[in-house]
Amino acid sequence: MTQTTVTSRTTTTTTTSSGLRSLYLIRVAFSLIWVALVVATSASLVSTDRPTVIAAVLLVAYPLWDVIATLLERRMAGTGSTDRVGTTNMAVGLATAAGMIIAVFSTIGTTLLVFGVWALLSGAIQLVVAIRRRHTVGAQWPMIISGGLSVLAGTSFAAMSASATSSLSAVAGYSAFGAFWFLVSVAALSIRSRREKR
Repeated sequence: MTQTTVTSRTTTTTTTSSGLRSLYLIRVAFSLIWVALVVATSASLVSTDRPTVIAAVLLVAYPLWDVIATLLERRMAGTGSTDRVGTTNMAVGLATAAGMIIAVFSTIGTTLLVFGVWALLSGAIQLVVAIRRRHTVGAQWPMIISGGLSVLAGTSFAAMSASATSSLSAVAGYSAFGAFWFLVSVAALSIRSRREKR
């Protein structure tokens, strides 16, 4: 009985780790495409400018994608409605998307403020999730670092939203660094998985 439980637990952990790696790679691809589109179409907009239609779509899509990714992650882990942290993260993402729909009719500065609050809250949630997963999945240090940096970046975006020279390049950089840490996390999970198979 004990052996079966251990084997089942190991299989579940391996499956979760493999699923996370795949999801993280998808998140990397999304972030890099998003960054490229922001830089190509909207990086020159400053705080007092009104977002273009393309910028508006990109700004609303980012938190919505995070909601979708969180939902996929929950299904993969099989936590469903018992995952209160995931539910909170999705609620924050949906509220941010709704707030961004309003903000895009104002200025880039307003959108930076909304984005900053979201980055701070989602970073804090990411920290909680990563700390919890240290014992079950392991190799969570990149996500802990990423969550901490997201909190700092969110605070910075909120502060810079009042500056006349701030632009969407800041959020493009944020997304690019996020992609980097997801990629590091994929590598860390892969190394852990190989060690466990030995």
